[in-house]
Amino acid sequence: MRIGVIVSLSRDIDAEMKKVHDFGLDNCQLACWAPELYTNEMLEAVRKASREYGVEITSLWAGYPGEVHWNFVDGPSTIGLVPPETREMRVQALIQGVEFAAKLGVPSATTHAGFIPENPKDPLYAGTIEALERVAARAKELGLQFCFETGQETPITLLRAMMDVGTDNLGVNFDPANLLMYGKANPIDALDILGPYVKGVHAKDGEYPTKPTHLGVEKPLGEGRVNFPEFIAKLKSYGYNGCLTIEREISGPQQIEDIKRGIKYLEPLC
Repeated sequence: MRIGVIVSLSRDIDAEMKKVHDFGLDNCQLACWAPELYTNEMLEAVRKASREYGVEITSLWAGYPGEVHWNFVDGPSTIGLVPPETREMRVQALIQGVEFAAKLGVPSATTHAGFIPENPKDPLYAGTIEALERVAARAKELGLQFCFETGQETPITLLRAMMDVGTDNLGVNFDPANLLMYGKANPIDALDILGPYVKGVHAKDGEYPTKPTHLGVEKPLGEGRVNFPEFIAKLKSYGYNGCLTIEREISGPQQIEDIKRGIKYLEPLC
């Protein structure tokens, strides 16, 4: 396995690619929450910077417009394609992301689908699946995988949604910390359900939630509840040999230090 890191698609894309290079890494996921950046000018800038610093982009992490709250109170009504009020504009934004990824030569696009209802007869479920079908179909037309990042839903609900979408280009971007932080599963057990579908992995650590309104706390790699030696061994048992993309959702010098320590922590496990 190779170690990578997630960086932002921004107007200073050169600095983002240099950051990957300075970590001694050769791959990244590129995250974008601003669809207005999907321009031809940005396309050329990303190509130039990735070539200059020798960085392979493994997936475009495609966000979407509108309010998003990462908690248990407002998250269900603001994240992903579940909320009907923002669904259509987000479908269009995700399709833009898929098209940008295809032009860039990136093999997949990844997103959070939202708090997919556990009950498939929930009135929100059918509309969510139809919206996901549209994005997945466009990705398939362009030869891309469309990946669901774990987090807001239980593993079996995610598997059901993938089967109901039904295209053959779907996969999972497995984030072990999210499963803990949302209180949805033990990530090692979750591989029994999602292991065959894993196409990407976020190397992130965290704890189960203890406050009913807030997610569990994210931690530096090796300091949370994810048993990475067992987790990585189990990934290998499912034939996964792709990238472990470090995600540390803080900013500033501490983020840089935590990523550096995370690389050292993961290296002997790969």
